[in-house]
Amino acid sequence: MNRTTMLLGLALAAAPLSAHAQTPAPLANTEQLDGLLPVHLDRSGGRILLSLPAPGADGVAARLLYSTALRTGLGSAPVGLDRAQPGPAQILVIRRLGKKVAFELENSRFRATGGSPAEQAAASDAFASSTLWMGDAIAGPDGRLLVDIAPFLARDTKGIADQLKDAGEKGWKLVPDLSAADPAATHVFPRNMVFEARQTFASDTPGAEVRNIAPDARQVTLVVRHSFAALPEGGYTQRRFDPRGGSFSTQILDFAAPLGQPIVRNLANRFRLDKVDPSAARSRVKKPIVFYIDNAAPEPIRTALLEGASWWKQAFDAAGFIDAYQVKILPDGADPLDLNYNVVNWVNRATRGWSYGYAVSDPRTGEILKGSVLLGSLRVRQDMLIYEGLVGAAATGSGGPNDPREVALARIRQLAAHEVGHALGLMHNFAASTQDRASVMDYPAPRVGLVDGAPDLSDAYGVGLGAWDLYAIDWLYGDKAGSDPDALALTKAADAQQRGLRFVSDENARAASASQPWGSLWDDGADPVAELARMMQVRAAAIARFGPQALAADEPAANLRRKFVPIWLLHRYQVEAAAKLIGGVTSEYAVAGDGHNVAAAVPGASQDAALDALLATLDPAALDVPERLIPLLSAGWSGDRDRQFDIEVMRTAGSTVFDPLVAAEVAAQVTLDALLAPERLARMADQHRRDAAIPGPGMLADRLLARAAAPVADDRLAAVRRAIGTRIVLSLAKAARAPATGSEAQVAIDQALADWAAKQGKSRIAGANDRAWALTTARLLGDRDALAAALKDEAIEPKIPPGMPIGSGELH
Repeated sequence: MNRTTMLLGLALAAAPLSAHAQTPAPLANTEQLDGLLPVHLDRSGGRILLSLPAPGADGVAARLLYSTALRTGLGSAPVGLDRAQPGPAQILVIRRLGKKVAFELENSRFRATGGSPAEQAAASDAFASSTLWMGDAIAGPDGRLLVDIAPFLARDTKGIADQLKDAGEKGWKLVPDLSAADPAATHVFPRNMVFEARQTFASDTPGAEVRNIAPDARQVTLVVRHSFAALPEGGYTQRRFDPRGGSFSTQILDFAAPLGQPIVRNLANRFRLDKVDPSAARSRVKKPIVFYIDNAAPEPIRTALLEGASWWKQAFDAAGFIDAYQVKILPDGADPLDLNYNVVNWVNRATRGWSYGYAVSDPRTGEILKGSVLLGSLRVRQDMLIYEGLVGAAATGSGGPNDPREVALARIRQLAAHEVGHALGLMHNFAASTQDRASVMDYPAPRVGLVDGAPDLSDAYGVGLGAWDLYAIDWLYGDKAGSDPDALALTKAADAQQRGLRFVSDENARAASASQPWGSLWDDGADPVAELARMMQVRAAAIARFGPQALAADEPAANLRRKFVPIWLLHRYQVEAAAKLIGGVTSEYAVAGDGHNVAAAVPGASQDAALDALLATLDPAALDVPERLIPLLSAGWSGDRDRQFDIEVMRTAGSTVFDPLVAAEVAAQVTLDALLAPERLARMADQHRRDAAIPGPGMLADRLLARAAAPVADDRLAAVRRAIGTRIVLSLAKAARAPATGSEAQVAIDQALADWAAKQGKSRIAGANDRAWALTTARLLGDRDALAAALKDEAIEPKIPPGMPIGSGELH
């Protein structure tokens, strides 16, 4: 789950101070804190007076690196307002305008680097800035300027109301009368200052998330941290972004770029890491990168986090930096939000959700100033739930290779390394799973084996970094005396290509319609088709052994329903990986002249093999819940409902009665959603037009519809087949009406549906239920209005329980 966030920086104006009469009255009943700037606190009156030098000729009194963060969180994974979550940050300009003082965000993205003063002014003036607030200017002693920033701190600068609304929570607004800065939380240091405000938001129509959490669902109070810091000192070496490097970047538009050079420039995000001896191939550094593990994380999780985050030591050492990367436990009393600490925060929420790795960066240069990792505490418990479903709860605490607790700790080590990787500046690499765990920046599926026909977790997760991780850190941070850093980085990227290291990040992997066959989430293995077949075997073995043994002693029997879902859908992510071969296109991130800029369709034989494997997941026998499990999965529940339970389980047949046909529909829909993604169908049509050996959308529809009416062994499986068949027909009809499917594929699918409906309408299928289903489905396809109504009816659409961690955000 990283989105690069920007912090700010401070440079005080050097203009001479203008003379003002000293006015001691504003400072009455205040105490002075000295540091980056003097701050005068009026604890009883609630004022926080910031003392600024007299403004220069342009009215600017100071330029600040400004950022916000949440000291307290909402506790909701879907909303995403987490404790320690950093907010957007930029350069803040404090400017005097007559009797007012303006807090204005500088637009540092647009510039004219190295241009004349006129060029720089033209670039600056062409693009809007953003004024956040204005306060009254107060004449201070010695010609200084005072401004009470308490009203500014109490504003919703972080955008909390908007984040609530974006998550589906309606009507939220800041309540000024219930929001105020807290003078007692002010701290001033030589290079930074921090302030806090308690902000309350209200809504007359709170949503389910807030109702599940807040003591009064109509009002939510959060503590917001505001940080002001000195601009980073000079001497940082920028690194030009390369799409092959695997890093995040900061984008600028430089209008002083020479003709023939791009105006848009992307700068790789990375920490400053200067060798003590720049001429040495290996050297200690002036300031190591130190990450601190939140001491709020309990043992043995804390030690696992320390161990996993420490894996990056190997990469920095291999890149020539001695002891340049360190991991420690956060000291008691240390402030995890302080700019001086890179912290792996342990975050509690009401339901499970993503973890995040943020890199807080200078918006002008891309230099990372602070790493902030948020690890959701319920992830490890969800992992244990899955492992107990696979091998039984009795194994928990055994200490063996199939101990769910030990496997969960192995996963948390990998997660710590992954999120710290984001905070170091690295993107996801979702191709690593196809090259034997080449990177911790992938989303790793637990590698579940079969030993004597039973699921085995002894090789669930790898240990340590992979080949991609070592390359990515060397590309981003490595140097060589006497070499141009950007030229050296280009050489390293080309070498990685020649070595065959694959790299696929979010844009080409996350979407259900993605075309890149190397890039998938939570998959495993070099061959997605072979791995899907293997996972179906593992799934069958796990379902055959699933039962009460998945529950711990005295655990409510109803929890078996929740633990069953990830076992039933154990193949879901390998389905998505295999589907990417169909209409798939292999490509690389390339630059001109590197010889790797040619995209190619996946060969027809490979696409046919993928289609065969995917159609096998729709076999009624594979989607028939064993009879012995149905009564076990229908156990009742009393007492307060667990919201996490309600989110995780499949729709029942009323009350707590398990519905096996719903389970069949849900599993079928997983495959159909992957196969029938509109953009995939459009690519299939185009690829088939250019190469008849590649399957087209018409052939896909024909093969799916053949499954919908295929004969089965008995009436029990016939009911399952009809449930699957209904999902096939409706999913095809829906795909044919999606604009992104394209006219060529739409026509092919509609024709296949029409031919099939005509055949079903005339068929003499044995069995009254099968005959009725065939005729009813054929009539539905022939009635345009009824079909449109069915496609819009959300009640008949299977609701697939979430698999990936639940929550907001893009980079995790």
